[in-house]
Amino acid sequence: MIPDYRETDKPANDAVRFVADGMLGRLAKWLRILGFDTVYDPALDDHALLRLARAEGRVLLTCDRELARHPGAQSLLIESLELDAQLRQVINDLHLHPDATFSRCPVCNTPLAALEKEAVRDRVPAHVFETHPEFYCCPRCDRIYWSGTHRARMLETLARLTSNK
Repeated sequence: MIPDYRETDKPANDAVRFVADGMLGRLAKWLRILGFDTVYDPALDDHALLRLARAEGRVLLTCDRELARHPGAQSLLIESLELDAQLRQVINDLHLHPDATFSRCPVCNTPLAALEKEAVRDRVPAHVFETHPEFYCCPRCDRIYWSGTHRARMLETLARLTSNK
């Protein structure tokens, strides 16, 4: 059973949290890019996924029909193997409105923190330092992020995925 989010009751990105099963790593990464708190650990078995979903009030995303029908946890059965369709399904079925893109680390799920530009001088290529005004860091895994050409491509992908509802 999935949560019932009505069009008039649009949840904020921090109100909807997910845990994704081991088959949904790419979906988990893109949900993080959209700003959704999404736990993904392919080592978690079905029991651990269910416990985590229940304990933290997360929606369990799974391709496993039996796991999705398990009582006691909110779940969404992901019906496609294609990323585009998976993202569309999650956004449409839960009536989500991504409004915090690029606010989480796509690798470890931690919220990103803004950095002073000078703090990254020796941590990014010189050209990147000279041409980009803003930098963000993941406090957990220490990765540095900036708005490079990859961001424009990702925004195009996100626009495609979040349109045609």
